[in-house]
Amino acid sequence: MENTRKMPRRSPWLGLLVVASVLLLVDSKKARPRCPQSCTCTKDNALCESAGLIPRSFPSDVISLSFVKSEFTEIPKESFIHTPALHLLLFTANNLESINEDAFLGLPHLEYLFIENNQIKSISPHAFRGLKTLVHLDLRGNQFTCDCKLKWLVEWIYNTNATVDQIYCKGPASQLDKKINDLVPQSFDCITTEFASYQSLKFESISVEAFSFRNDQYVVFAQPFIGKCSFLEWDHVEMVFRNFDDIDSTSTVICKPLVIENQLFVIVAQLFGGSHIYKRDTSANKFIKLQGIDILRIRKPNDVETFRIDGEFFFVIADSSKAGSTTIYKWNGNGFYSHQSLHPWYRDTDVEYMEISSKPHLILSSSSQRPVIYQWNKSTKLFDRRTDIPEMEDVYAVKHFQVKSDLFICLTRFIGDSKVMHWDGALFKELQTMPSRGSMVFQPFSVGSWQYAILGSDYSFTQVYRWDAKENQFVRFQEVNIQAPRAFSPVSIDNRQFLLASSFKGKTQIYEHLVIDLSN
Repeated sequence: MENTRKMPRRSPWLGLLVVASVLLLVDSKKARPRCPQSCTCTKDNALCESAGLIPRSFPSDVISLSFVKSEFTEIPKESFIHTPALHLLLFTANNLESINEDAFLGLPHLEYLFIENNQIKSISPHAFRGLKTLVHLDLRGNQFTCDCKLKWLVEWIYNTNATVDQIYCKGPASQLDKKINDLVPQSFDCITTEFASYQSLKFESISVEAFSFRNDQYVVFAQPFIGKCSFLEWDHVEMVFRNFDDIDSTSTVICKPLVIENQLFVIVAQLFGGSHIYKRDTSANKFIKLQGIDILRIRKPNDVETFRIDGEFFFVIADSSKAGSTTIYKWNGNGFYSHQSLHPWYRDTDVEYMEISSKPHLILSSSSQRPVIYQWNKSTKLFDRRTDIPEMEDVYAVKHFQVKSDLFICLTRFIGDSKVMHWDGALFKELQTMPSRGSMVFQPFSVGSWQYAILGSDYSFTQVYRWDAKENQFVRFQEVNIQAPRAFSPVSIDNRQFLLASSFKGKTQIYEHLVIDLSN
């Protein structure tokens, strides 16, 4: 009988235990990442020197992490999402230039952040988002330009509970060596504006007027070459100006709307064939001719101005012919009749209505004399000649504007410099000179809280100026390229601001007024 030896029976669970042990060992190694190659790690600290990038993993018990003389230039988004236990993070003497938004997201326990002696040029406004337990921030030794791009940091320092070491501005010149910690958000003027091309209209025009009628907004252009008053309305769906209606005429130079008691009248001034007044027939949905204007008085109209005094409606036509007479017309309930002829034979080119010291005035510009100021006589209900503006020959047009309670006028000159003048309580005094060649419009206008003046030119770019309240004068703001501009008109529609620009030798242009926050 063969002597055989029985082997002991193996437990069926032994193999499973061996496998489980191996898996646990592997998982254990996965749960404890090794120290990155460019770093030195101790029990709870890690120091990385000359690192080419930010490692994505560290041992889980690391609570302090430092980068010294590293080569990476930015801290990307969520760079430390895998090291949530960090309490201290330091970057010193690196080539670091930018810190992206949410760079430190996922660090709920971070208390100390040092970013010192780097080459920081930009920090995202949301770079520190998520640092809810931060108690100390150090940004010393960086080259901070304290412009609008840094306004967010000033706001953050202003509102944070963390202690921030003193840091200094290295530019611009106005902020050089100032302490960023001492700045306040109000130190920055970061809102600017721009006129951007919005819509081009395929016709030439010589005047433009914006007006409201029955809760709708319209604009009207005078087209002299084809003899039309072209009315446009705002399309609230397509967000553009579209054709509304036309008044056919001859050699049209001005289409001036006037709304009286919910009725729309349009004064159509023509070089030939006489001038006329039209009324909008709302039932027939068209314009009908209401009356003609005395052709013996108005020979060569050049400007029309509407105004209201003591509840009565007027308009005045400046006549630029040798034989015509600048004349005021008054509404009598049924039509307009001649109210006053100001003077003949002076070739008036422009008329402007304004209030000076709360009294109605007219200023007439002429090719043959200095601008003349007329004042309303309340007893006679006529305008009396008051004075002229001395030493201001060859003024083509005068337009007025106000800044708070101060009254100013812009004087347009085709040859010679245009002027800005200020009313000092007794007369207009020169405030500012604007270089102009070939200018036939110097138009002041306001958009919201901004005051502008735009100086047209037939020979170069048109200049937009913006009022500087500190300097108390206009400063050059923007150039726009429009051929031979003759008139400008601002209009507000659907919370958007536009500037309409007529062009005598090119396409009529529409610009949108954009408000830009430079701190974003």
